[in-house]
Amino acid sequence: MLQLSAVGQHYGDHPVLDDVTLTVPAGQLLCVVGPSGCGKSTLLRTIAGLLPAREGTITIDGAPVNGVPDSLAVVFQDYGRSLFPWLTVRDNVALPLRRRGLARAERRAEADHILDRVGLSGAARRHPWQLSGGMQQRVAIARALVCRPALLLMDEPFGSLDAQTREDLEDLLLEVHRTDGTTIVFVTHDIDESVYVGDRVVVLSAGPGSGIVLDLPVPLPGRRDQITTRGLPEFVALRAEVGRAVRGQGVRDRGRSDSGAQDSDSRVQGT
Repeated sequence: MLQLSAVGQHYGDHPVLDDVTLTVPAGQLLCVVGPSGCGKSTLLRTIAGLLPAREGTITIDGAPVNGVPDSLAVVFQDYGRSLFPWLTVRDNVALPLRRRGLARAERRAEADHILDRVGLSGAARRHPWQLSGGMQQRVAIARALVCRPALLLMDEPFGSLDAQTREDLEDLLLEVHRTDGTTIVFVTHDIDESVYVGDRVVVLSAGPGSGIVLDLPVPLPGRRDQITTRGLPEFVALRAEVGRAVRGQGVRDRGRSDSGAQDSDSRVQGT
């Protein structure tokens, strides 16, 4: 449902993205990782229509992206600045529904339903500044989900949270994805996180002019667990492959490294 064809992006004369071609089928959770400064957030903003692509085309359900599509929602990393502090949690979540012309009672009912799903049913009348960082990000996620978007874009949404809260929100994301079947593009700098939540991981090369250097399916069980899944040999192998790509080590380098390890093992056994 999302198609990028030879997409390029520049800031002035500085190339950021180059020839990014990507197809994301409906219902897939795609993770995008790469070195710092490679253009992950720029790619997400370009998909969202917040930045017009300098080269190439982007389509969502066959329609070209010219501006921000109504079928799309974005969750940013800086949840504190994306919520309105003078509105209650319920009113923050219900805000996007005003564009649909729903009556106030309907907006409140929809907001309460989504807040219950993200575990914030008791916080509807509070204000964002009265909540913890993890709870504020749950509000931001609820606001993105309330319109039932066809495409959800998430820009390092858990990057500034503590480890336990981050794991809780990763599991919340997987539950939402499993229940709603929403197509999700999830940008993260955390390699483990990309493998844990993703159906597929795409790695961008280091800039300038980043492109895709690895497109990796994640054949892990659909229902995942923070302890069990991360301990699977398959998880460890996938994490290592993504890590090598992020650090600029391709298949050729990996093969050389593996053969070197085997030579070392042989020498040890020979002694």
